[in-house]
Amino acid sequence: MKRKLRVGLFGIGLDTYWPQFKGLKPRLEGYVRAVEKKLSRPGVEVVNLGLIDNPKNALEAGHQFRAADVDVIFLHVTTYALSSTVLPVVQRAKVPVIILNLQPAAAIDYKNFNSLGDRTAMTGDWLAHCAACPVPEIANVFSRAGIDFHQVTGMLHDDPICWNEVDAWIEAARVSHTMFHNRLGLMGHYYGGMLDIYTDTTLQCATFGGHLEILEVDELAALRRDVSAKQIRERVAKFQNVFAVQADCAQTELERAAKTSVALDRLVKDHDLGSLAYFYSGTGNAENEDTISSIILGNSLLTARGIPVAGEYEVKNAQAMKIMDTFGVGGSFTEYYAMDFADDVVLMGHDGPGHIKIAEGKTKVRPLKVYHGKVGRGLSVEMSVKHGPVTLLSVVETADGKLKLLVAEGESVPGPILEIGNTNSRYRFSIGARKFVTDWNAHGPAHHCAVGVGRIAEKIDKLGKLLGVEVARVC
Repeated sequence: MKRKLRVGLFGIGLDTYWPQFKGLKPRLEGYVRAVEKKLSRPGVEVVNLGLIDNPKNALEAGHQFRAADVDVIFLHVTTYALSSTVLPVVQRAKVPVIILNLQPAAAIDYKNFNSLGDRTAMTGDWLAHCAACPVPEIANVFSRAGIDFHQVTGMLHDDPICWNEVDAWIEAARVSHTMFHNRLGLMGHYYGGMLDIYTDTTLQCATFGGHLEILEVDELAALRRDVSAKQIRERVAKFQNVFAVQADCAQTELERAAKTSVALDRLVKDHDLGSLAYFYSGTGNAENEDTISSIILGNSLLTARGIPVAGEYEVKNAQAMKIMDTFGVGGSFTEYYAMDFADDVVLMGHDGPGHIKIAEGKTKVRPLKVYHGKVGRGLSVEMSVKHGPVTLLSVVETADGKLKLLVAEGESVPGPILEIGNTNSRYRFSIGARKFVTDWNAHGPAHHCAVGVGRIAEKIDKLGKLLGVEVARVC
C-alpha cells in the first residue's frame, strides 16, 4: 500500500489567557483551522491537534504525533505561548518542524483598536495579533535543545509569497517521504573504470531511506521467454503511438525491444520498484546480451511513468532522477559533453533511456549499428528537453563520506543538436557556459546529472534541509 504523506499541525496559546479574554481562544482555534484548510490537498493527510496551551497537553501532543507517524510538523504560532508548551511536542515527535509565524492581517487597525475603550478587550485583540512575539523564545530553546527548525513568516490570508513557501515545504516533505519508501533496483554492475559513479549504497539508504533490491539480468532474460506474440504486437503498437519511430527501424528490432519492454514491466511489478539503475554487457551469454541491448525503449517508457531508469549503474543519478520526477518536473539522465562558445550554451545529453514526458515534441526512435562504448546494437531514443526553464540536480558523494545535492537552474534553448540517436539539448545559464562548467565541476560531482523542466532550486533546498543534507547552488 502506498502511504500518504502525514503532516502534523498544532497551534500554540497560553491557557492563562482564556478566562481573562473572552473569545480569544475560539478566535485562535479558527486560525488553526484556516491553516489546516491551506495545508490539505490530495495525497496529504493533515493531523491537526488544535491549540496546545500548557506543558501537560504539549507532552500528550508529542505522543499523539509520534503515534500518528507524521513526516513533518507545522507549528502555527497564534499568540504568545510558553516555550515549555512547544518543546515537548517536537522533542517527542522527532520529525522536522516548520514554524508558521503568521499574522491574521497585514496590520492592526490602530484607529479601531484604540477606539475600543475597554483595555481588557484591547489587550485580547492585541494578543490575537501577537504571533511574532514568542518566536525568538521558541527559536532560542530549539537551538539550545539541538532541534533543527525552519520558519515561514507572513500573513494568514492574502499572502501568496508565504503560502507558496509553505507549498514548497510540503512538496519537499512529499519527496522525502517518497524517497524513504522507494525501492531502487540495482541490476548488473558498474561500468568498469568509471570511478566517479561508484557510491556507498549504505550511505544512500542512510541519507534518503528506501530499499535497494539487487537484481539479476538472468531474471529479466528468463521473463522474456514468457512474453507472448500478442504482447509483443501490442507493445510494438504502443511504441508506434508513443514514439516517432523512424522508417529505418527494422520490425525485428522493434519486436526485440517490445519483448524486453514487456519483461521489464513484469520485473518492476514483481519487485515493486520505484526506480532502477543498470548496466551489463552480457558478453559470452547470447540471451543476456540480447536482453540488455534491447532495453532502451522499455526503460524510456518506465521513466515516463515515474520509474526512472539510470544507465551505467549510476545509483546516485537514479536517486537524483527519482527526486526530480517526484517533484513532478521529469528527471532525464544527462551529462554535458561539449560547449558552444559561439552561442554561449552547454551541450548535454546521453545514450540510453530518456524522460519522454519532458521532450520537445515526440521522441524519435533510431537504429544504431553500435552502442558506443557498450556491447551490441539496436534501437535508441533521440530527444531534446522541452524549451524553457530547467533545473539540473546531481547527488554528490563528498570526500568526507557524506552526500550533498548540487543544483543549477538554466534554460533549454532551441538550436541545432547532434542527431545521433541520443538525448541531446542546448542549455543556457545566467552565469554563462564557461563559468557554469567551471563552478559545477568545482563541487566534484560525477559526470552524470538529472535534468527536469521548470525552476525548482528552492524546493530542492528545502528537501536538503529536511534530509539534513547540504545543498550547493551554482546558479
